[in-house]
Amino acid sequence: MTEADPNRKLSTRKELIRAYKEAPRPMGVYRVRNTANGKSLIGSWRDVRARLNRQKAELKLGIHKNAELLADWRNYGPDAFVFEILDTLEPQDDPYYDPREDLQVLEALWLEKLQPYGDAGYNTPT
Repeated sequence: MTEADPNRKLSTRKELIRAYKEAPRPMGVYRVRNTANGKSLIGSWRDVRARLNRQKAELKLGIHKNAELLADWRNYGPDAFVFEILDTLEPQDDPYYDPREDLQVLEALWLEKLQPYGDAGYNTPT
């Protein structure tokens, strides 16, 4: 039985970290959904998974800027909430591509479809 080369393991770990850092992040539209009352918060971001993690963290820390969502989080508890990605944008090969406009359009489509306003959600109509 031969021992694995410890330098190879380290090199592989470094390669994995580099590959992770260089991998394109999924851009898209997300939803924070309250399963107890059916309300939703819809948003979009250039790194949608990171944004969902931030939403969770802000709610857990009690510092979320959406007061109504935070109040429901405290009232119903974390188990009543689902964090999901609704739609994603394909990464572009163009290094000058700015996804902001495409994300706004995609978010607007989901806002129109789900209407997460008033009794149905935490978004504010614009």
